[in-house]
Amino acid sequence: MDKLSIAGVLLAFSAVGFGHTLAGGSLSDLVNLHAFIIVVGGTIGAVMLQTPAEQFVLAIKSIPKVWQKSNFDFARQSKLILSWSHTVRKDGYLVLQKHRQSADPFSLLGLEMLIDGAEPQHLKQSLEDVLDLEQNRLEKQAGVFEAMGGYCPTVGILGAVLGLIQAMAFLTSPEQLGQGIAVAFVATIYGVGFANFVFLPLANKLRALAGERAIYQEMTLTGLVCIAEGAGSLEVQRRLASFTWERG
Repeated sequence: MDKLSIAGVLLAFSAVGFGHTLAGGSLSDLVNLHAFIIVVGGTIGAVMLQTPAEQFVLAIKSIPKVWQKSNFDFARQSKLILSWSHTVRKDGYLVLQKHRQSADPFSLLGLEMLIDGAEPQHLKQSLEDVLDLEQNRLEKQAGVFEAMGGYCPTVGILGAVLGLIQAMAFLTSPEQLGQGIAVAFVATIYGVGFANFVFLPLANKLRALAGERAIYQEMTLTGLVCIAEGAGSLEVQRRLASFTWERG
């Protein structure tokens, strides 16, 4: 689990709740089911309207990734690529078949192309196409949550207006008047809060993970192209070092 992401969410919501109680308020003031249904339901509905069904489902399924640690081990991948380079220099490309089980899907595609004798330029272009398509897919998933972050504050204002309309209808009934005003203010809080504490951070975290994946795959691509070009192990190691030195 990514402890930093979990701590971030808890800190954000706790800061709002603690600050409210310090001012003499109660946490129950911030809980309003009517406002929650209006803001969250309206936001999700608007995004469902603008997003293809498959893309929306993939975005929802990507949420657990936010709480998971990055599994891109650059040092391990660098060592694997170097071992593939040694193998090719010693025994030829066909021996790479024994290394297929240790490869991730992107690396496996490159290994299979090496085994089939693909030219370096063709190998590079094919893997770049796969990388670009994958990044485009991940960007669309992040875009779903970015859209939610854009709609949410506006829907919160809509909830506030609805609450005030309800309040105006009960000017002679203080209890119902207070309920309407509560919906109005809490809906605004929900709109701004969910946008800035949930939806936009989700979008940015997914983009960060996609960027990490892209660098990892770019490193793999670079190593595989070096092998296809017949580069020596020292040259492969030198080319890979630029991807790993910042990570220790």
